Amino acid sequence: MRSNRAKDTKPELALRRALHARGLRYRLHAADVPGRPDLVIRSLRLAVFIDGDFWHGNRWRLRGLARLEDDFHSNRAFWVAKITRNVERDRAVNERLAADDWTVVRVWESDVLRDVDRVADLVEEAIRSARAAADGRVRNLSVE
Repeated sequence: MRSNRAKDTKPELALRRALHARGLRYRLHAADVPGRPDLVIRSLRLAVFIDGDFWHGNRWRLRGLARLEDDFHSNRAFWVAKITRNVERDRAVNERLAADDWTVVRVWESDVLRDVDRVADLVEEAIRSARAAADGRVRNLSVE
């Protein structure tokens, strides 16, 4: 049995509740979007990822350590390689989505748990920006 959830984590549920309370709607875990974002608004080409601090390489910073390697005492080479691959994959997904004209929002689970409203504000601002860009694209393509 897997103890680490890939979806429906506490931070993800908290952010989803906060966004839903603001009247914002989205799709979950779109398998056809690179990286399988946690939240997707297709019409705006907006992808939101809520990255776990441990799995995506933020825990060592939170603990005040100088580098990722210092976070592990046993099996160090394995964990550093695994987390480094995750970070590289995140970067590649960001680049691919950006190349396909998607807006990518990545937030840390610790930021969501610390202040979900602040993170919801960030996502809402990204939505407003994406809407403005989409409106601009539509205006540029329409015949007047």
